[in-house]
Amino acid sequence: MCLFRYEDDPEPEERGPAGPLYVPVLPGRAEVVVVRLFRTPLGARTAVGFTSAGRLAATLGAGQHWIRLSESALRAMAEPVGASVLTVDPALTAPAVAGTAAGAVTTPVLRAPGTVARTA
Repeated sequence: MCLFRYEDDPEPEERGPAGPLYVPVLPGRAEVVVVRLFRTPLGARTAVGFTSAGRLAATLGAGQHWIRLSESALRAMAEPVGASVLTVDPALTAPAVAGTAAGAVTTPVLRAPGTVARTA
């Protein structure tokens, strides 16, 4: 391992903690918070966090409910339900769903251009 960094060295794959994240949640009662999970383009379940409320609104819409969570708290909530990937500041890639069957649940697909996708 080199102690010195040079200008042409690539960025490290694992960046530092993201800090408090704006995490999309499903609407419901105030006492119960359900973190909204997504899928990566390859189909893996992922928890999602945004570094600002503006980025969350730009991706998921101004009406999206959210809470502030640390990266470790979000991981602790998502890993037991099979979402071992954490995506920070993703962009929505799937087109809006038109006319789903009553009761059908759709999971949007996200991509993270130039952002960090962290695995546990």
